[in-house]
Amino acid sequence: MLVAGRLIAAGAGLAPVLVRRAATIELDWDTRQKSRFDAVDSQGRSIGVFLPRGRIVRGGDVLVGEDGSLVAVKARPQPVFVVTPGARGSPLDLLRAAYHLGNRHVPLEVKPGHLQLEPDHVLAEMLRRMGLRVEETLAAFEPEAGAYESVSAAHEHEHEHGDDHGHGHSHDHGHKPR
Repeated sequence: MLVAGRLIAAGAGLAPVLVRRAATIELDWDTRQKSRFDAVDSQGRSIGVFLPRGRIVRGGDVLVGEDGSLVAVKARPQPVFVVTPGARGSPLDLLRAAYHLGNRHVPLEVKPGHLQLEPDHVLAEMLRRMGLRVEETLAAFEPEAGAYESVSAAHEHEHEHGDDHGHGHSHDHGHKPR
C-alpha cells in the first residue's frame, strides 16, 4: 500500500506536465473532508491517506506518496441540489438563502448565480418556500472552507514557542497571504 501523508494544495509549484502524468483518484466530498482514508488510484494501487487532522482535500490537490509519487485528486460528481433565484427572484434571494443555510451549518458551495448543497429534502422545501428554484443534478461538490480554516497548506509552517514556564512547544499556524 502506498502511504500519502503530504498534500500540495492545487498542485502549487508543480510543473503541469508532472500533474498530467500523475495517477489520479476520484473522491466524493464525504471522503475528501476526512484526513484519513483509503482509496485506489487510476493505476490500481491501494493508497492510505494520512493527513494532519482537519485537513480537507480539494479537487485539484496533489497527494505525495512516501516514495515521492504524485496522485492528483479529482472531485467525483455526486448528487447535489442547485439553487437559483425563482422566476421573479434576484441575486439577493440567494444571499438570504446562503445566510439561512449558514445558520444551519450546511456545507455550501457558492457559485456565480447559484448555490450548491448536498441533497436534503427538508432544506429544499424551505428554499422553495423562499421563492427559490431547487433542482437535483450530478456535479463535483466543493463547499466553502470555514472562515477560520487556513487558506492553503502552502501557507502553513511550524513555529517554536516558549510557554510561561520556559518550556518550548511547536505547532502549526495557518497564515493568510498578504
